[in-house]
Amino acid sequence: MSDSMSEKPATAVQLNHTAVYASDRRTSAEFLAGILGLEVGAPFGPFLPVDLGNGVTLDYFELRDQPVQSNHYAFLVPDEEFDTMIARLEAAGVTYYADPQHTQPGRTNDMFGGRGAYFDDPDRHNMEIMTRPYARP
Repeated sequence: MSDSMSEKPATAVQLNHTAVYASDRRTSAEFLAGILGLEVGAPFGPFLPVDLGNGVTLDYFELRDQPVQSNHYAFLVPDEEFDTMIARLEAAGVTYYADPQHTQPGRTNDMFGGRGAYFDDPDRHNMEIMTRPYARP
């Protein structure tokens, strides 16, 4: 390994955006934006953006003629908005779960002293909302 590879990463590195593959970019972007209380932005080339509060953008990209592979996306949300998000899931008829394997329907978790839940988006991406970040050693 070269010396530059063994150095600590720069603390200024941040995730700016990521593509979220969807069978229908508008449906998927509007679904997540609605649950999180966000807005869908104007199309940007082939992307339909949803801007998050920390400067990261989810760029929804529509896949044509191929299946969407499920991924996991976790969102750190304010504790005071968590119940509203759960109510939005319930109003939309979306089952949420306390665990990532989706074995505890209609329940939330209390990991790391906060609250959390998992749910599927229209393309079966495993979405997570949590009020406390994971504690890492």
